Amino acid sequence: MKNRIRAKHFWQPVTGNLSRRVVDWQLQFMILICILALPQLIDARVQPTHGFDLFSSQEEVQAGQQASAQASQQLPILSDSDPITKYIQRLGATLASHAPGEKWPYNFHVVNQKEINAFAMPGGPVYINLGTIQAADNEAEVAAVMSHEISHVVQRHSTRAATRQMEAQLPLSLLGGFLGKGIGSQVAQLGIQFGVGSYFLKNSRQNEQEADLLGTDIMYDSGYNPRWMAEFFRKLQQQGGSSTAQFFSDHPIPANRYQYVSKEVTTLPPKQYLPDSTPEFAQIKQRAMGMKPLTQQQIQQQQKPTSNKLTGTAIEGVAPSSNFRDFQHDAYTISYPDNWQVYGQSSGAVTIAPQSGVTQDQVAYSAIVSGFQPEDSNSLDQTTHELITRLTQGNPQLKQIGHDEDIRINGMAAKSADMVGVSPIKDQSGNPLRERDWLVTVPLSNSQQVLYLVFISPEPDYSQMHPAFEAMLRSLRLR
Repeated sequence: MKNRIRAKHFWQPVTGNLSRRVVDWQLQFMILICILALPQLIDARVQPTHGFDLFSSQEEVQAGQQASAQASQQLPILSDSDPITKYIQRLGATLASHAPGEKWPYNFHVVNQKEINAFAMPGGPVYINLGTIQAADNEAEVAAVMSHEISHVVQRHSTRAATRQMEAQLPLSLLGGFLGKGIGSQVAQLGIQFGVGSYFLKNSRQNEQEADLLGTDIMYDSGYNPRWMAEFFRKLQQQGGSSTAQFFSDHPIPANRYQYVSKEVTTLPPKQYLPDSTPEFAQIKQRAMGMKPLTQQQIQQQQKPTSNKLTGTAIEGVAPSSNFRDFQHDAYTISYPDNWQVYGQSSGAVTIAPQSGVTQDQVAYSAIVSGFQPEDSNSLDQTTHELITRLTQGNPQLKQIGHDEDIRINGMAAKSADMVGVSPIKDQSGNPLRERDWLVTVPLSNSQQVLYLVFISPEPDYSQMHPAFEAMLRSLRLR
């Protein structure tokens, strides 16, 4: 009995110590795991998104090179020997060296344009307007814009958008025929363009958020304080005005941009950043401020029309005038180019178009403004989708591309959707050109109806027409 008692007393203390040791060991092990995992938890990295893309890397680079060659003919590009261009090229090379994913052949260009903007083409070409450099207060702000554009290249946003459109337009049998064979030779026949003003260079809010977050990491890895990503875009948003209108047209503002970029910054380990500005930037900024870049309107006026008949693009008399006049409708007022005409009455649907842009009772260039009464919709989103269904049912060749988006027009909630169809204008071979249709819906006060506008242009001329369409939209006032 005593032996049993001794055994019991002997076993109990040993069991207690062992239990504590096991617990201590487990606790120390968990602490060790947390310590080892801490850098990964803190250094959260944004990974490039992926999606179905019919373009091979080689075809994407080729598409970007072709679009870049066209841009060189259409835009006033500063020469490679200009000190501003050399500076942007050095800065761009530094940022691109820290871009994740495929190593695209990045190249950087400066457009002698006053409006604040930047854009990237497939496969590596990146453009930044001189007006953006003039607006920047330091080098980190310029790095923020360029990191953002580099991120669009990394994410392959342009060719992925083109692929999504093809998925919506082409039969599955034809689409499947491209798999593994490439699509480079079919791009022109399918009406896909990546040039200046192309739909595929326009970004969705989702694309913008991806580029913001990935650009934040590129800035950080390059040594710049990534908070300037959020700060510069917030400054542009607060500044507003005509100088930033094109920027936010090409780069729609995602919700909570400042908040999610700032949150991403907090996940990155603290480190010593490069100076926000440099003596070289100060010299470049001074040089840029001494220049007088062209406005978008001046650039368009320098582009000569290629034809004066309804069998080509850039028809004589179609290019919108820079002078606008007002049209007073019973439900709204809107301004339009004074070399265009209003067809219709002030109490009904109207078409605003250049006289030479109307042929055989079809409009090739125009803005149609009308009203729509939904059957059973209680929201602007539902009404817009019902309207799109009606429009496409009435014209089977008309299709929506991308997703409709929420926008604001002079403080009014509105919806925007891009569509494509077949233009009455034909190319030199007699084939119809593809048509771009921009649909905007606005709810009418004290009514279930919506006012809708459809801006129409052949695809090759859409980039030249779009600024006038935007000006007309900004002038809209409901009564």
